[in-house]
Formats: sequence, C-alpha cells, structure tokens
Amino acid sequence: MIDPLRFPHLARIDAPADLRRLAAAELPALAQKLRAYLVESVATSGGHFAANLGVVELTVALHYVYDTPSDRLVWDVGHQCYAHKILTGRRDRITTIKHKGGLAPFPSREESAYDAFGVGHSSTSIGAALGMAVAAQRRGNPQRTVAVIGDGAMTAGMAFEALNHGGELAPDMLVVLNDNRMSISENVGAMTRSTTHRPRERPDGGEDGSARYRENGFVPAKLFEELGFRYTGPIDGHDLPALLAALHALRDRKGPQLLHVLTTKGKGYPPAERAQVAYHAVGPFDPLTGVALKSTRTAVTYTEVFSDWLCDMAAADPRLCAITPAMREGSGLVRFSREYPDRYFDVAIAEQHAVTFAAGLACGGMKPVVAIYSTFLQRAYDQLIHDVALQKLDVTFAIDRAGVVGPDGATHAGSFDLSYLRAIPNLLVMAPSDEDECRRMLTTAFLHKGPAAVRYPRGSGIGVVPARELAPLPIGKAKLRRRGHGIALLAFGPMLEPAAAVAEALDASLVDMRFVKPLDEDLLLELAASHEALVTIEDNAVMGGAGSAVGECLHAHGLRTPLLQLGLSDRFLEHATREELLALEGLDATGIEASVRGRFTHLLAPASLSNVG
Repeated sequence: MIDPLRFPHLARIDAPADLRRLAAAELPALAQKLRAYLVESVATSGGHFAANLGVVELTVALHYVYDTPSDRLVWDVGHQCYAHKILTGRRDRITTIKHKGGLAPFPSREESAYDAFGVGHSSTSIGAALGMAVAAQRRGNPQRTVAVIGDGAMTAGMAFEALNHGGELAPDMLVVLNDNRMSISENVGAMTRSTTHRPRERPDGGEDGSARYRENGFVPAKLFEELGFRYTGPIDGHDLPALLAALHALRDRKGPQLLHVLTTKGKGYPPAERAQVAYHAVGPFDPLTGVALKSTRTAVTYTEVFSDWLCDMAAADPRLCAITPAMREGSGLVRFSREYPDRYFDVAIAEQHAVTFAAGLACGGMKPVVAIYSTFLQRAYDQLIHDVALQKLDVTFAIDRAGVVGPDGATHAGSFDLSYLRAIPNLLVMAPSDEDECRRMLTTAFLHKGPAAVRYPRGSGIGVVPARELAPLPIGKAKLRRRGHGIALLAFGPMLEPAAAVAEALDASLVDMRFVKPLDEDLLLELAASHEALVTIEDNAVMGGAGSAVGECLHAHGLRTPLLQLGLSDRFLEHATREELLALEGLDATGIEASVRGRFTHLLAPASLSNVG
C-alpha cells in the first residue's frame, strides 16, 4: 500500500477522475511524486524502467485532459504504461507487475477498462486507434481517441501504413509522437537524421523557433501533413503547462492531428538518464544508487553463447553479416556491432524488412544471420516463407526467447515457433539441449547451404562449457542419451534436462532429438520397434509441434506404437517465471513423470514407482 504521508497527492488518485479534480497547478508536484513512486516500485520488483520515467508528465496530462476510459487512450510499445497503470486504479499492485498472479507487463484489455488495446509488439497503436476512431464516427459516439507512439515504434512500416490510411479516412483522432530519440538502444535510420527546418505550428497558432530543435533536427512536419495529419510541435514533453495547453487545443479539433513531444528516456533518475540503454529494463536494484542487486546466476546464457559464436564465425568467414530488428542488446549483438561494424545491420523495428533484406544479402553472396526473438519472427512469417525458404536462400535464423519465456507474458512467449517453422519446406530446424549443442547447431546452420533455424530459450544454460572449435553436427541425427526399457522419452531442446530425471526414475530410454526438421527417422523407427510406448516432450505448443512431427512419421510408416505428446497446452501463457510456467504446464520433472504414469501405468514396474522433484 502507498504511504499517504510520503505520497499525499498520489494516495488520493484511485482513478483518473480523482486526478481531474486537482487544480492544474498541483499537477507538477503530482508528477514529481509519481516519478519517485515509480522508481521505488520498479526497484523492488524489476521491470521496464527508463521509458516509463520519460512519459510521467505526458501520462498525467493525457488523463487530465481526456475523459478516460470513455475517451480511448492507446499505448504503443506497452513498456511505457507503468505510470498509466498507477493512475488507473492499479497503484497498490504495481510491484506485482510481471509476477505470477500480478499485473500484466503491458496494457491488457482483460485487466482494466483503461487499457483500450492490448499491446506487446510495437507500432500497432495508430492502426488500432484509427479503427476505434472510425467506429466511433460511424456509430455517432462522441468519444475521443488518442494513440501514443514512441520508443522507436515510428520506424516500423505498420505505423506508416496506418498514417497513410488515416489521412484518407480523416477521422477525429490524435497521434502523440513521444520522441525520446531512443528505441531500446539509440534510434537508427534516416528518419532519425531528418533536419527539415520548416517552422512548426504551436497550439496557439504561432511558430516555434527553438534553437534546440533547429540544431538537433526532428521528424519533418511536412511528411505528416502530406499524409493528412495536421502537425503541432515539437514541444517539451516534460513541461506540464505546455502539454496541457497543447492537448486542450487539440482535443476538439476535427480531423487527424499529430502532436510531437520531445522527452528524455529515464527522465528524473540520474542513473537512468546517463545509461538509458542499460536501464531500459531492470531487475531489482538499490533506488538510492541504481546498482542492481547481486544475481545468483553462474552459467552463461544462450544469448551469450550466440554472441561469442557470432564473433568467432565472423572471424572465420568474411561473408557473415548480422541483422537485428532493433534488438542489439537483447539478442546479444553488442560485441559484434563493435568488432564488425561494417557487417552489422540494425534495421530498426522492421521485422519483415529484416528478413527480406537478409534474403537480398544472400542473393548477393553474403551469409546473413538474422538474430531475432521467436515472438518477433512471427511478424515476418510471410517473408520467411516467400523471400527465403521458397528461394532456398542461405540465411541463418538465430531465434532467441523460444518456448516458455516468462515474465513478459503472452505477447513475448515463443510458444509457436516449432509449429510454424516445421511447416515450411526447405528449412532446417534445430533445438539445442545445452550450451555446447547451441554453438554446434549455429555452426551447422551457418554451414548448411540453405535456410536454417536454431531456436533456443531465454536465460542460462545448464552449465555445459561450449567447445571453442566451430564444429557442425551431422544433419538430422539425434543422440541416444540413455538406453532403458518399455518407454522412450524423446526430448526436444531444453526439455532434455527434466526428461533425464524422469528417465532415471522410470528406467526409460532418453533421446536428445536435436533436429525437429529433419527428424532422425532411423532412430525413431528403431525406438518404436524396441519400445512399448514413446513420449515426446517440447516447450512449444503441442498442436502442430515436434511431437506432431513424430506422430506423422509413425503414421507414415504404418506404426501404431502408443505416443504421448507433452508440450504447451492450447492457451496463451500468463506472466510468471519460466520455472513456474513449466510447472503449470506439467513440463517440469514432476509433471512429466505424472503424465507418463497416468498414461502408461501398465508399462511401469512397481519397483520403478518414485517421485522426481
């Protein structure tokens, strides 16, 4: 619960209606306390941080001027929404964000009427708000609609598709461009270097002659006006009186409007202002110093394995180049970007372009590696099929955050990649069970003449030290880890570790499948003939996943060996730790053993009955 003595203004705000009862002169003090409360809260729980600090004044002003939730407020890249959640009845639960049973990490329509549109991926706000504005107009509903876009989201094609359409339909709506010159890291692309010096309109109809804006440059007014949006700005996004004046002036204007505000990511917390990239998302930290609390992690992460492999392979092959859709830090490309800047391409938040650009590089004789999260590759599925796989182009996909991801919730879960990848012809698909296999699979993918994908989980490996050599694996060959009796457990990727404990408990055979496509059919058929049942285990949707591939193989050969397929159930995963989610889905050792026992009790000797924990 909030301390009303330390946060007297904020303690009285249980909903935006309470905020609107305050005098405008009280709002700067409220914003100051809101920022302090945000610092303390995220320091306790961890979460997205710097972007939220940058929109405190903007959030206060929007809820003060607009009659939310009747008026619709649509956030982009939802890691800007913490201050919004605090002001909309979720203040006392903000420290539960990203935790099991707690607040969602991003806006969620199921969580609050104030969250007009669910979001996790970027650049959707203008399109969604346009739809809402057109629906309101067609139904004679007087509600107003506002989209807040920023943190690099304006670089994506979806944003400009929506602007183009919005200028034609011309409904009453406002787009707020929160320009903090940042994505997760620094913004890239020609848009960020625009230096058009056309005078800008202020809300009062005058011209803004600020030397700061003339010198530093900004997104050109002419571009938006040619698209049909009346441009206002840029204004200081931390100046509450200026924000209130602008929003009041724009609220009742007819037609599409765009307000350009300049903010500072990490505003008001010096460590975050100095290191905006490092403080984009944080774990628990000391709010006085900004120093992160010590981590207990000992093993390297799969992302670190990829990072080291990429630089080592780049040294061995000058044709290698790496592509990221604005995820340099998260995908492990920082070191590569420094050591091989001429072979590093950040295409901004543009996943579709990233894949087609890679296809073009491959046509030109380069060997591109696309480093991308599983959830973001979904946005480029058509390009993966048509532009890469159909043409058998030599592109390697390093797919991070595959399977059960955890605290970022359903929008960031990598639950579907095995299902959507294995359906594509010409594509090699691998899933490593440890750090050394990850390095060897990346080498296999890179040396393979054609498209190949390696999908690996978020977080640390199991402690296996990768060999330094760049040695590939034999394509399509699994590895029998344990020869047992009766039941064979076929584990894909990180599911090998819990499956190993179950295999010991049940005296079952254990296979590290390694390849999802192509399967090791020779070993699979031998196991089907020598065992009474097979069990597939994967951290992917069970529908259409690796287990389905095994079932299809058995069916194609006319085999009726009983098959139990374990994987993620037919639902979106909530936010919790990876370990909690695996347990909920029955994919920890205890859950796997319980499922095997429940299905194949008649095959298990009494002496083998035990419980793995």
